[in-house]
Amino acid sequence: MSTSQKVLVVGAGIIGASIAYHLAQRGARVTLVDRGQPAGEATEKSFAWINASYGNAEPYFRLRLLAMQEYRRLEQELGGTLRVNWCGCLSWDLTDQELEDYARRHGAWGYDVRLVEQPEIRVLEPKLIDPPQRAAYAAGEATLDPVAATKALLEGAERHGATIRLGCEVTDFVTRGSRLCGAKTAEEDIEADSLVLAAGVDCGPLAGRLGVSLPMRSSPGLLLHCKPTPPLLKRVVESPGLHVKQELDGRLVVGEDFGGGPVSNDPAAEAERLLTRLKSRLRGSEDVELERVTVGLRPIPADGLPAVGFARNIGSLYIAVMHNGITLAPAVGRFAAMEILDGVQVALLDPFRPARFQSAA
Repeated sequence: MSTSQKVLVVGAGIIGASIAYHLAQRGARVTLVDRGQPAGEATEKSFAWINASYGNAEPYFRLRLLAMQEYRRLEQELGGTLRVNWCGCLSWDLTDQELEDYARRHGAWGYDVRLVEQPEIRVLEPKLIDPPQRAAYAAGEATLDPVAATKALLEGAERHGATIRLGCEVTDFVTRGSRLCGAKTAEEDIEADSLVLAAGVDCGPLAGRLGVSLPMRSSPGLLLHCKPTPPLLKRVVESPGLHVKQELDGRLVVGEDFGGGPVSNDPAAEAERLLTRLKSRLRGSEDVELERVTVGLRPIPADGLPAVGFARNIGSLYIAVMHNGITLAPAVGRFAAMEILDGVQVALLDPFRPARFQSAA
């Protein structure tokens, strides 16, 4: 299929930004719209941990591992503007048996993870007040600033000719007969050969307007963003009841569960509780000050897995929504561009097609 085709991307989170970048890089005429600002919803409120860690079946692990490798390519293409921090991760928020199973299984799959004992943990993270007896150490994991990374992708898309329209909400769709031909906004109709829904939690309702079943569950997550401090942590730390990382600019980001834990009716009280817990576990954090608290809705398809690919019976509608968007963005962006522009089907995405929901419906 010609790379001169017009593609409309709905959503300026990291997934939409990556898809727009990869499409424009291939020569497609891309327009990206979002009712808000870049990374303004789930992306901004993500813990932004790049990993292929425990808890996933092998097909999902393979996709995430490839996506981690794709970040190396993107770093080169974007000239370092992504600012990925390849810091690694220490985790011990599992039972001892679960840690062993994780290290053994993922190690057999080719993942760079091993068990480390307390003396080495003290060397790896010397400011931990009460380090565990044992942890899993995944040296190849990383983190980034999700807003800065999304903006870098959008700027890259613009350099390749993409048009980015923010504060531009999709109000309806343009159809001719049974064919989807674009979207309506308050300002104008935007016609396109293909339309990509990458709008996070809004993907379900938007797809529903077209008669496409995309059941979603949105899980709230609370994060603490602290003011910059001198270096306290070298790695992502995943400990029971406290997940924390330190950004390159010195800001600590704190949550309870992969980008936020259960949110009470009083987020401020929840934040103070987490901040107190942080100071009890990390030497030198006594004077850490809270800068802001974010509460985000994480976009999760109903079965917990990504939904990526063309909708059934609407050949011009491509859907891309998932919980682990930070990790998956480079691979999903490249694969989506291939499927939209080349008419191929990437086998790694086959377990995650949105048509599985439409078949069930």
